[in-house]
Amino acid sequence: MTSDPRIPRSASVSPVEKAELRQRLLAARRALDPATRAAWDRAIGDQVVAWWRAARPAALGVYWPLRDEPDLHPAYVELARLGARLLLPVVVQKDAALEFAEWRIGETMVKDKMGVAVPADLRLAAAYPPALLVPCLGFNQQGYRLGYGGGFYDRTLARHTPPPRTLGIAYQCLRVPFAGDSHDVALDRIITE
Repeated sequence: MTSDPRIPRSASVSPVEKAELRQRLLAARRALDPATRAAWDRAIGDQVVAWWRAARPAALGVYWPLRDEPDLHPAYVELARLGARLLLPVVVQKDAALEFAEWRIGETMVKDKMGVAVPADLRLAAAYPPALLVPCLGFNQQGYRLGYGGGFYDRTLARHTPPPRTLGIAYQCLRVPFAGDSHDVALDRIITE
Protein backbone atom coordinates (compact mmCIF):
# COMPACT_ATOMS: atom_id res chain seq x y z
CA MET A 1 0.00 0.00 0.00
CA THR A 2 1.02 3.60 -0.44
CA SER A 3 1.77 5.78 2.57
CA ASP A 4 -1.53 7.60 1.99
CA PRO A 5 -3.89 5.06 0.46
CA ARG A 6 -6.62 7.62 -0.18
CA ILE A 7 -4.70 9.74 -2.70
CA PRO A 8 -6.46 9.45 -6.09
CA ARG A 9 -4.37 8.11 -8.97
CA SER A 10 -3.83 9.67 -12.36
CA ALA A 11 -5.63 8.15 -15.32
CA SER A 12 -3.42 5.81 -17.34
CA VAL A 13 -5.38 2.70 -18.33
CA SER A 14 -7.73 2.73 -21.29
CA PRO A 15 -11.32 1.50 -20.88
CA VAL A 16 -10.58 -1.23 -23.45
CA GLU A 17 -7.60 -2.51 -21.45
CA LYS A 18 -9.66 -2.55 -18.25
CA ALA A 19 -12.53 -4.36 -19.98
CA GLU A 20 -10.13 -7.03 -21.24
CA LEU A 21 -8.56 -7.35 -17.78
CA ARG A 22 -12.01 -7.72 -16.21
CA GLN A 23 -12.87 -10.54 -18.63
CA ARG A 24 -9.61 -12.37 -17.87
CA LEU A 25 -10.14 -12.04 -14.12
CA LEU A 26 -13.77 -13.19 -14.33
CA ALA A 27 -12.68 -16.25 -16.31
CA ALA A 28 -9.89 -17.03 -13.82
CA ARG A 29 -12.24 -16.73 -10.87
CA ARG A 30 -14.90 -18.83 -12.57
CA ALA A 31 -12.31 -21.56 -13.28
CA LEU A 32 -11.39 -22.04 -9.61
CA ASP A 33 -12.10 -25.49 -8.23
CA PRO A 34 -15.23 -25.35 -5.99
CA ALA A 35 -13.51 -27.14 -3.09
CA THR A 36 -10.56 -24.76 -3.26
CA ARG A 37 -12.89 -21.78 -3.44
CA ALA A 38 -14.84 -23.01 -0.40
CA ALA A 39 -11.63 -23.43 1.62
CA TRP A 40 -10.44 -19.97 0.59
CA ASP A 41 -13.84 -18.47 1.49
CA ARG A 42 -13.56 -19.98 5.00
CA ALA A 43 -10.03 -18.59 5.39
CA ILE A 44 -11.13 -15.12 4.28
CA GLY A 45 -14.20 -15.29 6.54
CA ASP A 46 -12.07 -16.24 9.55
CA GLN A 47 -9.88 -13.20 8.96
CA VAL A 48 -12.91 -10.92 8.65
CA VAL A 49 -14.31 -12.19 11.96
CA ALA A 50 -10.91 -11.71 13.64
CA TRP A 51 -10.69 -8.17 12.24
CA TRP A 52 -14.21 -7.37 13.48
CA ARG A 53 -13.43 -8.69 16.97
CA ALA A 54 -10.44 -6.32 17.17
CA ALA A 55 -12.02 -3.26 15.48
CA ARG A 56 -15.66 -3.51 16.67
CA PRO A 57 -17.14 -1.00 14.21
CA ALA A 58 -20.66 0.24 15.04
CA ALA A 59 -21.87 -1.32 11.76
CA LEU A 60 -20.30 -3.29 8.96
CA GLY A 61 -21.29 -3.02 5.32
CA VAL A 62 -21.09 -6.51 3.85
CA TYR A 63 -22.03 -7.79 0.38
CA TRP A 64 -24.11 -10.56 -1.18
CA PRO A 65 -21.77 -12.50 -3.53
CA LEU A 66 -22.20 -12.09 -7.28
CA ARG A 67 -20.37 -13.70 -10.16
CA ASP A 68 -18.25 -16.12 -8.09
CA GLU A 69 -17.16 -13.53 -5.49
CA PRO A 70 -15.97 -14.96 -2.17
CA ASP A 71 -19.02 -16.20 -0.26
CA LEU A 72 -18.71 -15.06 3.35
CA HIS A 73 -22.15 -16.11 4.60
CA PRO A 74 -20.75 -18.38 7.36
CA ALA A 75 -18.67 -15.41 8.58
CA TYR A 76 -21.76 -13.18 8.47
CA VAL A 77 -23.62 -15.70 10.65
CA GLU A 78 -20.75 -15.64 13.15
CA LEU A 79 -20.58 -11.84 13.08
CA ALA A 80 -24.32 -11.59 13.77
CA ARG A 81 -23.95 -14.08 16.62
CA LEU A 82 -21.21 -11.87 18.07
CA GLY A 83 -23.49 -8.83 17.89
CA ALA A 84 -22.34 -7.15 14.68
CA ARG A 85 -24.84 -4.87 12.95
CA LEU A 86 -24.73 -5.89 9.28
CA LEU A 87 -25.77 -3.73 6.33
CA LEU A 88 -26.08 -4.69 2.68
CA PRO A 89 -25.44 -2.30 -0.23
CA VAL A 90 -28.43 -1.10 -2.21
CA VAL A 91 -28.35 0.51 -5.64
CA VAL A 92 -30.91 3.30 -5.48
CA GLN A 93 -29.85 5.01 -8.70
CA LYS A 94 -27.61 3.87 -11.55
CA ASP A 95 -25.04 6.67 -11.35
CA ALA A 96 -25.13 7.30 -7.60
CA ALA A 97 -23.34 6.13 -4.49
CA LEU A 98 -24.63 3.01 -2.78
CA GLU A 99 -27.05 3.22 0.11
CA PHE A 100 -27.07 0.54 2.81
CA ALA A 101 -29.95 -1.48 4.27
CA GLU A 102 -30.23 -3.16 7.64
CA TRP A 103 -29.94 -6.92 7.22
CA ARG A 104 -30.66 -9.83 9.52
CA ILE A 105 -29.44 -13.33 8.78
CA GLY A 106 -32.26 -15.51 7.44
CA GLU A 107 -34.65 -12.76 6.39
CA THR A 108 -36.39 -12.99 3.04
CA MET A 109 -34.36 -11.60 0.15
CA VAL A 110 -35.44 -10.38 -3.29
CA LYS A 111 -33.44 -9.32 -6.33
CA ASP A 112 -33.46 -5.65 -7.21
CA LYS A 113 -33.54 -4.33 -10.79
CA MET A 114 -29.74 -4.77 -10.99
CA GLY A 115 -30.07 -8.46 -10.01
CA VAL A 116 -28.55 -7.94 -6.54
CA ALA A 117 -30.13 -9.58 -3.48
CA VAL A 118 -31.60 -7.10 -0.99
CA PRO A 119 -33.88 -7.61 2.02
CA ALA A 120 -37.55 -7.89 0.99
CA ASP A 121 -38.34 -5.56 3.90
CA LEU A 122 -35.96 -2.83 2.77
CA ARG A 123 -34.88 -0.70 5.74
CA LEU A 124 -32.34 1.87 4.55
CA ALA A 125 -29.87 2.82 7.25
CA ALA A 126 -29.89 6.44 8.39
CA ALA A 127 -26.08 6.57 8.37
CA TYR A 128 -23.40 4.94 6.28
CA PRO A 129 -21.48 2.12 7.95
CA PRO A 130 -18.08 3.13 9.35
CA ALA A 131 -16.52 0.00 7.83
CA LEU A 132 -17.11 -1.82 4.53
CA LEU A 133 -16.23 -5.17 3.03
CA VAL A 134 -15.63 -4.38 -0.63
CA PRO A 135 -15.59 -7.27 -3.11
CA CYS A 136 -12.76 -7.03 -5.63
CA LEU A 137 -12.67 -8.61 -9.05
CA GLY A 138 -8.96 -7.82 -9.00
CA PHE A 139 -6.55 -5.70 -6.99
CA ASN A 140 -3.02 -4.39 -7.22
CA GLN A 141 -0.08 -4.07 -4.87
CA GLN A 142 -1.05 -0.51 -3.95
CA GLY A 143 -4.48 -1.60 -2.68
CA TYR A 144 -6.54 -0.35 -5.61
CA ARG A 145 -9.41 -2.57 -6.65
CA LEU A 146 -10.85 -3.45 -9.99
CA GLY A 147 -14.61 -3.91 -9.93
CA TYR A 148 -17.12 -4.52 -12.69
CA GLY A 149 -16.93 -0.96 -14.01
CA GLY A 150 -20.17 0.48 -12.63
CA GLY A 151 -18.39 2.84 -10.25
CA PHE A 152 -20.77 2.25 -7.32
CA TYR A 153 -18.06 1.69 -4.72
CA ASP A 154 -15.90 4.50 -6.17
CA ARG A 155 -18.78 6.97 -5.76
CA THR A 156 -19.56 5.59 -2.30
CA LEU A 157 -15.99 5.95 -1.03
CA ALA A 158 -15.60 9.42 -2.54
CA ARG A 159 -18.82 10.61 -0.87
CA HIS A 160 -17.83 10.26 2.77
CA THR A 161 -15.83 12.40 5.15
CA PRO A 162 -14.34 10.75 7.02
CA PRO A 163 -14.26 7.79 4.67
CA PRO A 164 -15.22 4.37 6.02
CA ARG A 165 -12.56 1.79 6.80
CA THR A 166 -12.36 -0.46 3.79
CA LEU A 167 -11.46 -4.13 3.60
CA GLY A 168 -11.13 -5.43 0.08
CA ILE A 169 -12.15 -9.08 -0.29
CA ALA A 170 -10.45 -11.09 -3.05
CA TYR A 171 -8.59 -14.23 -3.94
CA GLN A 172 -4.79 -13.77 -3.96
CA CYS A 173 -4.56 -15.19 -7.49
CA LEU A 174 -6.46 -12.12 -8.73
CA ARG A 175 -3.73 -9.67 -7.72
CA VAL A 176 -2.58 -8.09 -10.97
CA PRO A 177 -0.61 -5.00 -11.93
CA PHE A 178 -2.72 -2.13 -13.26
CA ALA A 179 -2.72 1.62 -12.88
CA GLY A 180 -5.66 3.23 -11.16
CA ASP A 181 -7.86 5.92 -12.62
CA SER A 182 -8.14 9.46 -11.22
CA HIS A 183 -11.37 8.59 -9.36
CA ASP A 184 -10.02 5.41 -7.73
CA VAL A 185 -9.56 5.27 -3.97
CA ALA A 186 -7.19 2.70 -2.48
CA LEU A 187 -8.62 0.32 0.09
CA ASP A 188 -7.23 0.30 3.62
CA ARG A 189 -6.54 -3.43 3.50
CA ILE A 190 -7.05 -6.39 1.16
CA ILE A 191 -8.03 -9.69 2.78
CA THR A 192 -7.29 -12.83 0.78
CA GLU A 193 -7.12 -16.49 1.67
